[in-house]
Amino acid sequence: MAEAFAAVLPLLDEYADIEHQLSQPDVHADAGRARKLGRRFAELGRVVAAHRAWESAQEDLEAARGMADADPEFAAEVPALEQAAEDATEKLRRILIPRDPDDSRDVILEIKSGEGGEESALFAGDLLKMYLKFAESRGWQAEVLEATPTDMGGFKDISVAIKSKGAVDPENGVWAHLKYEGGVHRVQRVPATESQGRIHTSAAGVLVYPEVEEVAEVAIDANDLRIDVYRSSGPGGQSVNTTDSAVRITHLPTGIVVSCQNEKSQLQNKESAMRILRARILAAQKEAADAEAQDIRKSQVRTVDRSERIRTYNYPENRIADHRTGYKAYNLDHVLSGDLGPVVQSAIDADEAARLEAHGD
Repeated sequence: MAEAFAAVLPLLDEYADIEHQLSQPDVHADAGRARKLGRRFAELGRVVAAHRAWESAQEDLEAARGMADADPEFAAEVPALEQAAEDATEKLRRILIPRDPDDSRDVILEIKSGEGGEESALFAGDLLKMYLKFAESRGWQAEVLEATPTDMGGFKDISVAIKSKGAVDPENGVWAHLKYEGGVHRVQRVPATESQGRIHTSAAGVLVYPEVEEVAEVAIDANDLRIDVYRSSGPGGQSVNTTDSAVRITHLPTGIVVSCQNEKSQLQNKESAMRILRARILAAQKEAADAEAQDIRKSQVRTVDRSERIRTYNYPENRIADHRTGYKAYNLDHVLSGDLGPVVQSAIDADEAARLEAHGD
């Protein structure tokens, strides 16, 4: 553990330095800087707490061993204190393994219907309800940025921003939990459109991006944008088909296109489209950096191809199965009602195991 102890010292110094910075009034005059420092402070706080617990466990163990020869009561406490010290050491070791720097970020989550027509669109709506209820159970806030509904109440596609309330520890962040949801979600059930009671298989795709909190994080040149406005279609109130409120933004260097028509105001639609665009560009930049840096280890859970089937929702058997982690349970009704925690935890555990294996001792 000597190497881990050496590795933690600069982190303790950084924690003290940030603590001092956050006590200065001028820091909070810059909201962006304050958020960045607060996020890092929360992350380092876990390290500091684990290190203090480790030090306390080591001190208690050494004291008991020192008194064991003279006092049988202290000797009797040694085995339990050895286990406590071992547990504290393992916890510190896990915390010192580098985390995803985006874990404390909020996210933009997109759900798109796939093969299966209207049934796929209905399933996309079911996934949306599941995520909204899960977000509510975690105390997160959700905001629909853009949606293309279908006649039967499903969605061809929908984009939702999901946010935590205030600064959170990275391990409790929205991205830390929802980043594993990206991929193809398959459903097996009797569709509402099926008249003969046959089970059909269809799918919907989910994309998840960490949201860009500061415009400066992703520099977008206005000259690189083509902005088109047009009349909205579908649900939207009296402004539909009467004003050019819908906005389509094309980022020419990357070819990324974002369209928004959910709001009655052209300005609001433009702001929503830019939020989605910045998140997509940041994700594309990170993917490009990972591809170029061959020596950077990628998470076995997070790097699955987005076209890969990650999960199956079997209605007749009330079964949920995650194909990456091997998780399986027969409480699909509860999962769709927002009890997604155990499924997500299976991905978190698999990711942590992969990181531990990659970093060794």
